[in-house]
Amino acid sequence: MTTHAFLLAAALLSLSCFHAMASDPSLLQDFCVVDKMSTVRVNGFPCKDAKDVVAEDFFFQGLHMAGNTTNKQGSAVTPVNVAQIAGLNTLGISLARIDYAPFGLNPPHTHPRGTEILTMLEGSLYVGFVTSNPDNKLFTKVLNKGDVFVFPEGLIHFQFNYGRKSAVALAALSSQNPGVITVANAVFGSKPSISDDILAKAFQVDKHTVDRIQAQF
Repeated sequence: MTTHAFLLAAALLSLSCFHAMASDPSLLQDFCVVDKMSTVRVNGFPCKDAKDVVAEDFFFQGLHMAGNTTNKQGSAVTPVNVAQIAGLNTLGISLARIDYAPFGLNPPHTHPRGTEILTMLEGSLYVGFVTSNPDNKLFTKVLNKGDVFVFPEGLIHFQFNYGRKSAVALAALSSQNPGVITVANAVFGSKPSISDDILAKAFQVDKHTVDRIQAQF
């Protein structure tokens, strides 16, 4: 094999490995229900013995019930991931119901381990996501009942109910545990707090403004 051919083959192999590890690991058996009694720590959760698995391990109820939106943002997320359904472990998928009060907001956030596809069930939403640096391009859309929108993995996105009626959406995510990082909470509500000097410089505001925002979290 020539040097050029070898380098090409190595490059293709590395790309294939990168894509293979870009999301949840592939399933190697029928299922891997979480063993909540295990003290083993792995990237994910250990499996309990298949003979001890029951139908309840794959079941969740209550998604028809509205979440409590009486909070500052006016929204509520009801997750259905591996924490709620042990049988989701290694299956690479999860759900969430999102309720929005009138003028409620699901604030800018990211899912570090999953792409999200959002379906409107009731009402209307103004939604959008921002691409990565340096472009930071904003893509937005108004969604009505039955509409679907995709938020790519890891990108900052939001949903806002601009109407006077409540709205409901169902989100599916490409991970058993996609995670969520709410931008404002992470930046201004970290524990311990990020230095005023750092935040003031990053956001080009004075320290008094930073202190006032941090006090909200």
